[in-house]
Amino acid sequence: MNTSQEYQISAFYKFVKLPKEELSSLKETIEKRAQDLKIRGLFLLGTEGANSTISGAPDSCEAFKNFLSKETPIGDLTFKDSIATYMPFRAFKLKIKKEIVTLGDTDVVPQSTHWNHISAQEWEDILKNDPDAIVLDTRNWYETEIGKFKKALDMNINEFNEFPEKLKAMDIDKNKKVLIYCTGGIRCEKAIIEMQKQGFQNVYQLEGGILKYFEEVKNSDEWQGECFVFDRRVAVDKNLNTSTKYTFCPHCGQPAYKEVSCVRCEKPQKICDKCLASDKKEFHTCSKNCAHHTKKGSRLRTKNQGLTRQELHKRIARKA
Repeated sequence: MNTSQEYQISAFYKFVKLPKEELSSLKETIEKRAQDLKIRGLFLLGTEGANSTISGAPDSCEAFKNFLSKETPIGDLTFKDSIATYMPFRAFKLKIKKEIVTLGDTDVVPQSTHWNHISAQEWEDILKNDPDAIVLDTRNWYETEIGKFKKALDMNINEFNEFPEKLKAMDIDKNKKVLIYCTGGIRCEKAIIEMQKQGFQNVYQLEGGILKYFEEVKNSDEWQGECFVFDRRVAVDKNLNTSTKYTFCPHCGQPAYKEVSCVRCEKPQKICDKCLASDKKEFHTCSKNCAHHTKKGSRLRTKNQGLTRQELHKRIARKA
């Protein structure tokens, strides 16, 4: 008998005016319902609306979604759902923020969340049939390294508040059709307003972001790789299944997929490219604990002890 637990993950956002003086009370109400339903996740709340990804048992998630839509001033919501075989969050955290997605300009608030949106299928048709359309990825650099639309320009963003200046530096023809996208759509809601301010005339965003695209468009070759998500799954594939390729690097927290044998205890572990390329042996370990002891010069003996970086890489290549 299969006794494995399934957890639903629901991502959503909405720009809606919420009175500042009511946020604390609303926070307490939402936290109480999340606790009662054993919901975990991250919830951002502000005067401009709500932005969240939550997880729990499927019936609990549905009850929580119904509560948010019908019993709070947030109102009707559109959700992007997927399933995992383990809980992707450690706790439920609700934070009151100035911006529910941080552009660094509190005056940029969408008045309509359907302005110049195109459906996943419309997006797909343009990608296949309009070679002159420019595709712009508004996500962070480590997200684009995991996967992106094959025609997309990578803005090399560290944090979303860099978007306005990065956009100026790209010197894109402002009269051309520009398609923009992000994970779930919320960053594009502000990005499209900023682009209009900078003089772009023909900008369209992917409705529901990559996650909605994965739901609605199957077997497309326009997307390459996987999609980074901000929880313990690290990424999902084109079928919205939890990544089997990526984990988080134990040293820096970036997505990692290259497996090494720890130079201290020989336990296999995936680490990121940056740590793998480091000359410091403590970054060629399976954990912060092994890294600490390696840095101190621990005498734990293994068959990898004393190898140079080049020798270690040769051994990893032989195992691959």
